[in-house]
Amino acid sequence: MGSDLRQTPRSVAASARPWQETARAVKHQRVSVMAPPRVSRRIIFAVPLLTTSGLAERARAALEGDFYAFLSAVRRDAAAQGVRTSTIERALRNAEFLSHVIELDRKQPERQLTFGEYLEKVVTPQRIEDAREHLAENRALLDGIWRRYNVEPRFIVALWGIESDFGKVMGNYAVVSALATLGYDGRRSSYFRGELISALRIIDQGHIGADHMMGSWAGAMGQCQFMPSTFLGYAVDYDGDGRRDIWNDRADVLASIANYLARLGWHGGESWGREVMLPAGFDTRLTGLEMKRPADEWSRLGVRSSGGGPLAAREWGASLVMPDGAGGPAFLVYDNFRTIMRWNKSTYFAAAVGYLADSMARA
Repeated sequence: MGSDLRQTPRSVAASARPWQETARAVKHQRVSVMAPPRVSRRIIFAVPLLTTSGLAERARAALEGDFYAFLSAVRRDAAAQGVRTSTIERALRNAEFLSHVIELDRKQPERQLTFGEYLEKVVTPQRIEDAREHLAENRALLDGIWRRYNVEPRFIVALWGIESDFGKVMGNYAVVSALATLGYDGRRSSYFRGELISALRIIDQGHIGADHMMGSWAGAMGQCQFMPSTFLGYAVDYDGDGRRDIWNDRADVLASIANYLARLGWHGGESWGREVMLPAGFDTRLTGLEMKRPADEWSRLGVRSSGGGPLAAREWGASLVMPDGAGGPAFLVYDNFRTIMRWNKSTYFAAAVGYLADSMARA
């Protein structure tokens, strides 16, 4: 994301001219007829390769120089915020610029998935089966967490499954290096620089070592995929062992998910929403999270349950959302849907969490 990366192509192009001119001079060189030299094709083709390799090395060295200057500034900022110098040195000692992280950050999907396509990828039959098994296996633990945070177990398990496939897919990037790379790059440097310092604070507090702090390329960590600042604000030490371990400690993982939802505004005992049918010619201007109506008003507007029957009465207001716009599926959603969207600002994500949670309720 840094300006140095953007300048590199110009500097490489400028530096490339000397070898091009040299090659042109060799091509047109006049030599004695008596002793015509024979130039090896291997040597000719090696010229640009050797020179290009040298240029790449110089560009890499310049980039790394700026990157390590950035890390020096991070060291000063982290120390000013109370992180111990010994922690900073251990954590940043092996930090490196990860060019692949920048490629992933720049990459745009070729097209937007429809909600149906997204749901097929995220709420698979296997994930539904696994969710039901994990709900049963962890029932005693989840019930205790439910009593403490007033978040139903099926929603905790649904988020656990969608975020990391129940701890099986947490990411294999060194979080310190990934965040340092994104913090050095210019696109969202302020945000990721702050997350990097938050990661150093987590290490300094003894929750995990730098070498074991693994996560996604964007720095999301552990089985609940918390960013470092989210960890500091919401991760909990449920089993009282002195560490908030969202990588390996299942009690801490599930309680952290529940605590985060509760702090985001979860309403225990309420649903997330339900799929509904709309009448022909329905005014889509009535859709959107900013508009709430009680169920009886939606009924008067012709909205029906997914099976075509009347809407069940609810004590709370609902909003109508259509993730794919007119012609796509429609959902009446409640305040808990909004809470899930504070976790991840995506109607697709929030509805998928609801679908997976409901699949456990039907078990």
